[in-house]
Amino acid sequence: MRIGQGYDAHKIKPGKSLTLGGIEIDCDYSIEAHSDGDIIIHALIDSLLGAAAYGDLGAYFPSEDESLKDISSVSMLLTVMEKLKRDNFSIVNIDITYVGEVPKIIPHRDIIRKNLSSILEIDINKISCKATTTDGLGFEGNLEGISCHCISLIE
Repeated sequence: MRIGQGYDAHKIKPGKSLTLGGIEIDCDYSIEAHSDGDIIIHALIDSLLGAAAYGDLGAYFPSEDESLKDISSVSMLLTVMEKLKRDNFSIVNIDITYVGEVPKIIPHRDIIRKNLSSILEIDINKISCKATTTDGLGFEGNLEGISCHCISLIE
């Protein structure tokens, strides 16, 4: 068994929607990012890469690479999953914690879990997705950004 921890954060700005867990969520904000800015999938990728001792997200998908501009985070996750499968790793479970005042993801939690279950080809019960606010503290509380933590266990 191997455990990995991932983290991602991005600025938010006024907009119409943002993508979290591969799902587009209508809200009054969008994410500033080189890719689609899906912090849930970015934290998940980093946790999987860490568990396998492969490095980090930037080593595989550097933000300086203009060919990756606006790349889908789902596409990045599928690339990482191919590498894990080639090396005979499998996911035991995933624990995701979204941190932000907006948008509220609890109404979207089960859709996010179902989507990630499909992408990762694992049972939905192996994926925990929860959320918290900072009660007005820090960049998340000031509506300047959002963040996500993820822990993955692989074997």
